[in-house]
Amino acid sequence: EHPFAPSDGGLDMTDVAILAVVNNPDLKAARNDANIAHAQAFSASLLPDPQLALAADFNRYPDPSSTRGYTIGPSYDFGSLLTHSSLRAAADAESTKTDLTLLWQEWQIVAQARLLFIKLTQSEKLAQLLQQHRDFYAQRSQRNQEALARGLITADVANAALASLLDIDKQINDLAHQNNQSRHDLNELLGLAPGVHVPLRGAAVLPPLDTASIEEMLSHIAQRRPDLIALQYGYKAEDERYRAAIIAQFPAFTFGLSRTRDTANMSSQGFNISLSLPIFNRNRGNIAIEQATRQKLYDDYRQRIDVARSDIDRILSEQRIDRRQLIQVNASVQQLEQQRQNVLSAFAHRSIDELVLSTADTA
Repeated sequence: EHPFAPSDGGLDMTDVAILAVVNNPDLKAARNDANIAHAQAFSASLLPDPQLALAADFNRYPDPSSTRGYTIGPSYDFGSLLTHSSLRAAADAESTKTDLTLLWQEWQIVAQARLLFIKLTQSEKLAQLLQQHRDFYAQRSQRNQEALARGLITADVANAALASLLDIDKQINDLAHQNNQSRHDLNELLGLAPGVHVPLRGAAVLPPLDTASIEEMLSHIAQRRPDLIALQYGYKAEDERYRAAIIAQFPAFTFGLSRTRDTANMSSQGFNISLSLPIFNRNRGNIAIEQATRQKLYDDYRQRIDVARSDIDRILSEQRIDRRQLIQVNASVQQLEQQRQNVLSAFAHRSIDELVLSTADTA
């Protein structure tokens, strides 16, 4: 459980993910598809209704001994019962497949929401840093222009600060473009109007990757990932349809009872049986189609497993590279921190100017 309290200063990363899963328009459409699949499974579970036939005969030239004739009788298509269990199993499998596909979409939406949260919160921190440096370079550029006008410095010295200011402005504008895109992407993901400002709070909290556990899970990934399990149920549904197509090649059997009275007032009762003759068609076309479709689904499933394993292996390799790079960056930051302390000490003794200090801060 997670307390959802957006009024307490904004949404944290989990709040954003919750709101995305609940309110995302694509997920709403996917849930409608799931409801349709459930309704189709319910429809497939119902038995076919019997038929009732009624016919009437009228004598065009009636005489005193004639009467109105009729035929009435119920009938039932027993052939449809042969494929009922297979078609019902296929519909149930399709329903489960739709639920699993929805779950996989929800996982993707959660990941997108977390990623946008990280982008926006880190961009805000970067924007504050850039604005601090811009204020410094703006003040320095103004002083340099005043000094240039008084002939105290040369143009190349004055233009150096101005170039740094323009570079900071470009970074700020580029970041503003990125934030604008991320904000709109987040609102679209959350199902909110474009102009709604979503306040974000808190830091990105993600569990550390356990590479050993992930590599161990790869051996049975097909039993873990919803999209792969969904493909299994899709294959199961197609296999049942293939079985139904095979069963449907046998003669369709319809049985009915009848009661008849002709215009001569003679009554009779009996039964009727109808059978299809599997001579030309024998449902071979549908069998071939279902068989080919089943093979395609199987090949798609095997390919998806290979792609999933390859993607995970690539991501784990990238993580190892990122960890190595992070160690290098942290080591460099420690060195720069020490150098900055030295620069601060020199600045306190008026041995260097503000530009050197700002350069150290920027680094």
